Amino acid sequence: MVVPDTVEALRWMGAASRGLVEDDSGGRHVSDNPVIKKGARITGGERTTLADDLKAKYAQGASIRALAAETGRSYGFVHRILTESDVSLRSRGGATRGSRKAS
Repeated sequence: MVVPDTVEALRWMGAASRGLVEDDSGGRHVSDNPVIKKGARITGGERTTLADDLKAKYAQGASIRALAAETGRSYGFVHRILTESDVSLRSRGGATRGSRKAS
């Protein structure tokens, strides 16, 4: 599922008219729940707009995996877009193994 900001950005950039946005059934039109077509090249202004949107959502706490699921792209694609945008990526979550305190 793509969040509305991304959908609107892609519409304004003309992505839908070039077949870069497809609905869940594989149709080549803009629907209520569009995703970026898998493997579609996103360049120029479209890539910049998408990068800005992903950067903002990542800064608000969204994970790379969540952003990948929302856009219909791979983890690697989203990771690459964020690193190209000079985003400081968060470290992995979970417990860390530190030295135990003597009791």
